[in-house]
Amino acid sequence: MDRNLAIQAISDRSTVWDCLVIGGGATGLGTAVEAASRGLRTVLVEKTDFAKGTSSRATKLAHGGVRYLEQGNISLVREALHERGLMLKNAPHLAHPLNFVIPAFRLWEIPFYGIGLGIYDLLSGKLSLGRSKMLSPSETIKKLPTVEQSRLRGGISYFDGHFDEARLATTLALTVSDLGGVVVNYVEVAGFTKKNDKVSGVNPSR
Repeated sequence: MDRNLAIQAISDRSTVWDCLVIGGGATGLGTAVEAASRGLRTVLVEKTDFAKGTSSRATKLAHGGVRYLEQGNISLVREALHERGLMLKNAPHLAHPLNFVIPAFRLWEIPFYGIGLGIYDLLSGKLSLGRSKMLSPSETIKKLPTVEQSRLRGGISYFDGHFDEARLATTLALTVSDLGGVVVNYVEVAGFTKKNDKVSGVNPSR
């Protein structure tokens, strides 16, 4: 991925692009990979560093959305868990399982969270990262030494994913380039060009 060559490519007014992606965050880079992998002449521009905006402020978690399970949005959770599993399977050098523990201070919380996270495990199918487990008070304290112990009834252990978003963004940018697309940062879109009242291009500034 040569930035000078990328600048030359986007400076050539005779080149016609099939797909222009503005923004080099997780969504933009993923979109560019999808477009380039389908054979479209793709260019992506980012006005600062790749993944500098919202993507850099993410939790770094690759999760299925436990809170959506509580809301009853099963299809969303299943899809997110599938994507989580694929990320860890395809990029084990960038993503890995992370163990979480939910302390329980009321007796009803142990079966409540235990059953919920058991369903969470089942929805992940063959891409599961590990089974959830109900913990005794002593097991919970061992995993969470600073937890409040006076009313502790136990806990629930479960797994989600953790990943390096900066390295993942860089990998996606390299993938676009490998697929024949052009990615370049520190190029801002200053305006749009139109033909027959339809957007036909952009005016970059750098």
